[in-house]
Amino acid sequence: MEKKTPSAKIPSFEKSVARLDELVARLEKGDVPLDDALALFEEGSALVKTCHTLLDTAEQKVMQLTKNPDGTPAFVPFEEQG
Repeated sequence: MEKKTPSAKIPSFEKSVARLDELVARLEKGDVPLDDALALFEEGSALVKTCHTLLDTAEQKVMQLTKNPDGTPAFVPFEEQG
């Protein structure tokens, strides 16, 4: 039996944002029955929470990578990849 890691259950940030776009488009049409609209809203709320969590995690990683040995922030120039 194959084990699923917790990260396998969490959609990527990009997939979450794409799904949010779909939900908003459906809700903006205005032709979704109330019960379905509530379900879409709940799904969207969960996706927003997921996106915030993923962004917070990314921010923490960036902060860890940009600290001096003494813990003070290190200002590292951003280099674009070609």
